[in-house]
Amino acid sequence: MPQPDTPPHAVSQLVAQRIEALYGQPLAELEAIAEASSETTLLAALTGTHSDLALAERNIAFQLQRLRELTAPDREIGPFAAGHILDCARRIAESVATRDAYAKSTSAVLGGLRRVSAPDTHPPAAPLPATPTATTSRTR
Repeated sequence: MPQPDTPPHAVSQLVAQRIEALYGQPLAELEAIAEASSETTLLAALTGTHSDLALAERNIAFQLQRLRELTAPDREIGPFAAGHILDCARRIAESVATRDAYAKSTSAVLGGLRRVSAPDTHPPAAPLPATPTATTSRTR
C-alpha cells in the first residue's frame, strides 16, 4: 500500500510496469488491444483499473497543489477560502481512498498471475501404453 511520502503517480507507474511485464508489451499497445476487443477481458480490466488509479493520483496531485495555494503564507483565510480548503481536503481523502482500493485490488490480481513461457515447439511425447497389472490368484 502507498505511503504518505510516495511520489505522485508512483503507484500507477508500478502497476503499469507489472502489467507490461506480465504481457510483455508497452502499456499503450496493451490499451489499444484491450479497446479493440469486443469482449471484456482480463487485459481490459487491468488497463481500465490502471487508468482509474492514474486518474485518482492525478486528482490527488491537483488537489494538493490547490490546497497549497489556498493555504499559502501570504493569503488570508476567510470564510470563502475555508470552504475551499475543506473541499480540497475532502477530495484528497476520497482520492487517496480510491487510489488505495484500486492499488490493493489490482496488486492482488497481478500477484496471482504469472507470465506463461512460450509453448514448446516439440510435440509432446506419446503417452506410454498402460501396463496391465499382474494379478495373482492363489489356490489352495
